[in-house]
Formats: sequence, C-alpha cells, structure tokens
Amino acid sequence: MLLPFLIVGGVGLVLLLISLILGDIFDHFEIGDGAISGTALAVGLVVFGASGALTTSAGLDVVWAYALSIVLAVVAYVLSALLVRNLSRSSDGVPQSAVGLTGVARSDISTSGGEVSLDGPGEVERRIAYSDAFIAEGSRVRVVEHAGTRVKVTAD
Repeated sequence: MLLPFLIVGGVGLVLLLISLILGDIFDHFEIGDGAISGTALAVGLVVFGASGALTTSAGLDVVWAYALSIVLAVVAYVLSALLVRNLSRSSDGVPQSAVGLTGVARSDISTSGGEVSLDGPGEVERRIAYSDAFIAEGSRVRVVEHAGTRVKVTAD
C-alpha cells in the first residue's frame, strides 16, 4: 500500500526538479493560460506522496491515508500556486526608471564613466554613471537619463 504514494511523490519530485531547473513546464505548452502552475502541481504531488507514506507507515487505514493525502496535497497546491503567482508579480522583470533620483558620486564622474549610489527604493548597489561635465567624488548628483544599467547624472 505504500508503493502508490512513493510513485506519485517520486513523479512530483522529478517535476519539481524540472520546474526549478528549466522553469515552469506548463508555461512552454500554454496550458490553461497560466491557470495551472507546474511548480505548484509538483509540490502537491510531493506532499501527496510524503503524507500518504507517513500516514500509511503510522498504521492508519488506507482510506484515511488517501483522504488525508488528498486534502494536504490540495492545500499545498493552492498555497504554492498563490506563492508562485505573488513571486512572479513582484519579480524584477521591468526595471524602474531612476530618472529624478538623487545620490552621491562614489568616484569621479566624466563622459567616460564613474559610479554613484542613489537614494531610492531598491537602490542598494552602486550604478555605473556618466556625465557631460566632470563631477568630483562625494558630490551630490541627480539622474537625468536612464539607459539599461547606466545612468546619466548632473551635479545637484
């Protein structure tokens, strides 16, 4: 009676590894327009297999093992799907514009480049910066253009 749980849990583990390495597999097949998450399905299958194996080996009847496993698998799927959806909405897919942010020059800045630290939400690293005019290290700067990872600054 333990074998079905081990098989389903093993399939879920394989799907989870594939989803972690290659990304969500159902995104490539466009199934359900994103309604089905391969990662969440894999988590549900792993929880079904693990909880079924645990309840069976604890001595519960097979009917209770299946009932408990199904309930826990559905709960795990729903929680995982919500977590995956929230994480994909908050991903850094589109960078925010830094135009208008102020900061400090961390090195001398010229037309050839330099570095700045900006004062803004999510600005924890230094950025590569350039300017039309020379700006000395330690000066306050303001971003006037943002292109990729580089910012154009002026003295503030």
